[in-house]
Amino acid sequence: MTQAHAVRITAPGGPEVLSLDTIEVREPGPTEVLIEIAAAGVNRADCLQRKGVYPAPPGVVADVPGLEFAGHVAKVGSEVRTRKVGDKVMAICGGGALATHIVMHERELVPVPVGIDLVHAAAIPEVFMTAFDALFVQAGIGLGSTALIHAIGSGIGTAALQLVQAAGGTAIGTSRQAEKLERVKALGLVHGIVTGDAKFAERVGELTGGRYADAILDTVGASYLAENIKAVAPGGTIVTIGLLGGAKGELPLGLLVGKRASLRGSVLRSRPLEAKIALAHRFTQAVLPLFAHG
Repeated sequence: MTQAHAVRITAPGGPEVLSLDTIEVREPGPTEVLIEIAAAGVNRADCLQRKGVYPAPPGVVADVPGLEFAGHVAKVGSEVRTRKVGDKVMAICGGGALATHIVMHERELVPVPVGIDLVHAAAIPEVFMTAFDALFVQAGIGLGSTALIHAIGSGIGTAALQLVQAAGGTAIGTSRQAEKLERVKALGLVHGIVTGDAKFAERVGELTGGRYADAILDTVGASYLAENIKAVAPGGTIVTIGLLGGAKGELPLGLLVGKRASLRGSVLRSRPLEAKIALAHRFTQAVLPLFAHG
């Protein structure tokens, strides 16, 4: 066992329920590595877990939040072949990243991009891997595709914008605040829509010459459901990854069927190990080189 310091949730509630404690982290198995964490990201999911409304999946430490990190490999299992002690790595995990040490399967890890320090690297996995998986793996967008990205000013939103642009696509971003749209213009956003009234489909149609969006990355959920169906292109895909606007909504099935569109729900945290490994591999191959170019 390794003695580690960790941020622990002592009871559901506000930030006052967090404490800094000493925990024991198990030894890595044959295909696992022990990572000494240099930095960890803090995401909305961590706040929801602290409040008691987003529990860790089975098999994951229940009282230590943290879904992404960067650090050094400190110890490797007997059958590890792809990592060695001292390697700089980053990853998404099911929880436990707000600690000084964590154990992960060797193939879940992604190398830290050249030229990026560990603190900045720790903020990459959750937003960039989520956006990449939703838009490119699940929705299958490619060169020339149009993506509608809700909450464009969020971490996932800004990551998705940059990925779409890097792939030669067109991004349309929404936000309830015009000020956020102005700030995101610094990342190259051209088409922004203020959605104070939760209406955006008509404007998406205007911006695309009536083609609408090949893919929609939805972090809002129920309150945007009907408009999403209107705004998606025939044969397009809506990927819902958040429910900030509610979990239950009315689905216009006739329009969905008529457009031959797909509606998918997605979460990375509770996926099986092999699915996480597959995403880490695809992300390493497709996205990691982009960071070397800014």
